[in-house]
Amino acid sequence: MNIDDFYNGNEWKAYEYFGAHPEKDGVRFCVYAPRAKKVSVIGEFNYWRDTFMDCEGRGGIYSIFIPEAKEGQMYKYRIYHHDGTVTDKADPYGFGMELRPCSASIIRRRDGYVFSDDEWMRDCDKRYDRPLNIFEMHFGSWKKTSEEMDGLHNIWYRYEEMGEVLIPYLKDNGYTHVEIMPLFEHPLDESWGYQSTGFFAPTSRYGTCDGLKSFINDCHNAGIGVILDFVMVHFATDDYGLKTFDGGDLYELPQSDITMSEWGSYNFFHAKGEVASFLKSCADYWLSDYHFDGLRFDAISNIIYWRGRQECGVNEKALEFVKSLNRGIKDRHPHAILFAEDSTTYLKVTAPVEYDGLGFDYKWDLGFMHDTLDFFACPVDERRNRYDQLLFSMHYFYNELYLLAFSHDEVVHGKKTLIDKMYGSYEDKFAQYRAFYLYWYTHPGKKLSFMGNEIAQFREWGEWREQDYDVLMQFPMHRMFARFSKDVGLTYLSHRALNEGEYNSACFNYIINDRRDDLVYAYERVAGGEKILAVFNFGGRDYRDYEIKIAGNHQLNELINSNAEIYGGSDKGNMINVPVRNNRCYVNLAAYSGRLFVVE
Repeated sequence: MNIDDFYNGNEWKAYEYFGAHPEKDGVRFCVYAPRAKKVSVIGEFNYWRDTFMDCEGRGGIYSIFIPEAKEGQMYKYRIYHHDGTVTDKADPYGFGMELRPCSASIIRRRDGYVFSDDEWMRDCDKRYDRPLNIFEMHFGSWKKTSEEMDGLHNIWYRYEEMGEVLIPYLKDNGYTHVEIMPLFEHPLDESWGYQSTGFFAPTSRYGTCDGLKSFINDCHNAGIGVILDFVMVHFATDDYGLKTFDGGDLYELPQSDITMSEWGSYNFFHAKGEVASFLKSCADYWLSDYHFDGLRFDAISNIIYWRGRQECGVNEKALEFVKSLNRGIKDRHPHAILFAEDSTTYLKVTAPVEYDGLGFDYKWDLGFMHDTLDFFACPVDERRNRYDQLLFSMHYFYNELYLLAFSHDEVVHGKKTLIDKMYGSYEDKFAQYRAFYLYWYTHPGKKLSFMGNEIAQFREWGEWREQDYDVLMQFPMHRMFARFSKDVGLTYLSHRALNEGEYNSACFNYIINDRRDDLVYAYERVAGGEKILAVFNFGGRDYRDYEIKIAGNHQLNELINSNAEIYGGSDKGNMINVPVRNNRCYVNLAAYSGRLFVVE
């Protein structure tokens, strides 16, 4: 490690120096604690008694080689403060940790697993002109095993077991990637991993480092990419974690009204060189050691603006850090996809850093999400006044490279699940949800969907129990919707007009965007030598022979009709093939429905 780079915020491999590293005849420990009076290592190898570390004499770096220490043993650093107090801390760079409520670090080797995904790693890319359909999941509550262990039922799948059940499901439903909510070690299940204590340690809830690497390797060999939800804005306040690590504000902002985040956690001090090196090394570690295909960066609005609020002003130093981070990742991992969860209107989030952008590859389009859900939650009579709400997304779409995300945040805390947000009766909710789903998947922009959306789950997500996949056996409407969502996903994958040229304005054209009274919309997607027409009736009445103007003479061959009987619809007025003559065609549109055609 270059020590000057570490202090200046330019070190990307600090994890190769700090932490616990097994060697031939023991383990070398190294920790950074500049304000400490002295530091010792305590662990299983010395009966949790002090083995004092040597201070290297420059800036508070302590190290020691302990022959008795072995892989798999637990340890902590004991920090002695100048005021006489003592605190036992987990290793900030530790590669493994105990399962909560315990908090010791665990000595793990980094080189124990050998990947076999060379072909995948060679060919993966940003997927700008390829389908990108992401299944967002919480590892512990997608599904649980039915085995019994220690008297507990429905325990978690281990990392290396998950691929056997998850990969076929992803392939069958047309997903290209899985995004996993934070896997950094964390003490509280209810935080979903966003309140982290072990930034280099995959949570022990589901196994070990090698188990996670095995899962990713299996995904790659099956043609599935894996994205990690990466938390770099804040960290947990537990005493054994990063909080006042050496007795002072080592990782957090200095004590003030901006030290604590809105989530009750500590904000990272991104302008500090040691913190920048810590986070850059963390990103490099997960991409290098685990072969993750991308990182989804949480709460970027809190990086752009102080406290995430525009009125508080731009956080210039944090933005400098983000630009340096993204530029460095692209230099070292050109295949990695970088996603920004950003709710602000700050410009050039996805522009390259060299053009004064922040350097992300995609930005979540939270405006599209809110506008669309608000529209479908409204009674039909009110939708006429909101007609332009569904047109607004295309007014700004080409400002950034957008991903259309309907994530875990939209199905918790009393917000209702997506299908339950739909207006009307049980039957109407399903009809509108199918129309909504088809609209979402045909609108320009890459896709991300949280688990449960694809089966029209009515129960809000809870991290303590698995998703309600039993509804597929018990209720025909859920089973038919699952077939619909699968067909939509596979159609998105297989038709180039739906996944190429999304960020080229010449590839999208509104056919109908002025039928407020009818609540009818239509647009074309054109790419890859293919033209597709999407037509929607978001009103409550049926239309027979509805006129649509399309230049030329063509044949419309139907790909999907959300009102088809096989999906739970009435099949009313269905016409599989529609001729276009003299720049016009006439299409039947059932209430609350969408139809997708190939234009030939």
